[in-house]
Amino acid sequence: MNKFGTLINIAITALAPVIWGSTYIVTTQTLPAGMPLLASVIRALLAGIILLLICRVRPYGIWWLKMAVLGFLNIGLFFYCLFAAAYFLPGGLASLVMSCQPIIVMVIGALVFQQKLSMMHLVSAFVGVTGISLLVLNSAVQLNFQGITVGLIGTTSMALGILLTKHWGRPTNMSLLAFTGWQLTLGGIMLLPAALLLEQLPSHLTLTNILGYGWLSLAGGVFGYFVWFRGIEILPPVTTSFLGFMSSLSACVLGYLILGQTFTHLQLVGCLAIVTAIYLARPPRAEPKPTLLSQRKTLRQ
Repeated sequence: MNKFGTLINIAITALAPVIWGSTYIVTTQTLPAGMPLLASVIRALLAGIILLLICRVRPYGIWWLKMAVLGFLNIGLFFYCLFAAAYFLPGGLASLVMSCQPIIVMVIGALVFQQKLSMMHLVSAFVGVTGISLLVLNSAVQLNFQGITVGLIGTTSMALGILLTKHWGRPTNMSLLAFTGWQLTLGGIMLLPAALLLEQLPSHLTLTNILGYGWLSLAGGVFGYFVWFRGIEILPPVTTSFLGFMSSLSACVLGYLILGQTFTHLQLVGCLAIVTAIYLARPPRAEPKPTLLSQRKTLRQ
């Protein structure tokens, strides 16, 4: 893949976390309060069922188990933790906790999948987390350790899901749309019993609620996860995880545009640091393959 193609694929994959950055504001401003499980189930099942109705392909053999594991890590557990963190913490602080994902991907990748740790990636992670800290933290933020714990569980779940998705690939008979649909559907099904047991269904839904659920399911679920899993297939896992920083940047920009929040000079520095971290974490340029002529010159030397 040439340099231009790599940048295009990074830009396409980055659309997913940019859209997911709206989760915090959509959850708090449009959805019924105190129902993270219900929000997770609706988002996952609605998106998953739509994709399965389009594709109509089933897993086979051991892939049923693999798909269930991926659905739990990438969708079920992660969705719940994402929505719960959005309720327990301010949106910026929740995104800061989630920004630890590249570090977790690097650590698990090195310990479990024997991937090499890159000093540039470690520097990028430090720059990115520092940038998000400058972007979202202020004196008014109140720490909630329950929210922080839930957020760390969620980001670890997604990190492991990224690595296993890259490691396992997908079934030979299954398109990327179907692969996305099955994970969303199975993850939603896993959450459904807990949602019905622990949360009461809202007595009525307003148009605002319906639009909020629709945005999370169609934009965040169908489109977001399709381009995300596409990116996991094409890009290195660490590079993909660094794109998650865009979620924090997106959340803060939406807060500025919709809620009238302002940017300080330190927050602008944080924005620049986030973009710098993503740039530093891009895949290394592939070495050109030696041609027959260059091989002959090497042999003569």
